[in-house]
Amino acid sequence: MRFLKRTLLVLSLVASNVAFGHAVVTHNSLKLKPVPVNQASQVELSFNSKVELDLSEVFLVSTGDVMTPITAIPGERAGQVLLELPALVPGEYAIKLKIFAADGHLSEDLLRFFVKEAK
Repeated sequence: MRFLKRTLLVLSLVASNVAFGHAVVTHNSLKLKPVPVNQASQVELSFNSKVELDLSEVFLVSTGDVMTPITAIPGERAGQVLLELPALVPGEYAIKLKIFAADGHLSEDLLRFFVKEAK
């Protein structure tokens, strides 16, 4: 009986994620590859569902909470998005995401990162 309850709980949690359809970042290249200093670059994001980039907004947030829109283009796989970053000086930054899932649900996220001089 306990096994059945746990199984039903797990299934309901999985089903609720599918039912609500929010686009959640499952991978970002910032974790593996640092953003280079004074050089334009790309950040790769992967989402758990397809996203509608035409309805979405992506911003680079820099010192003083200055928000600059950045270009987001679809990647080769469903749910993959490539962000075009301008050349950045060393400092603390964030990428602010307002992403619409293909089913119309809005998700917001903030990905913080640093640009550092090579040692």
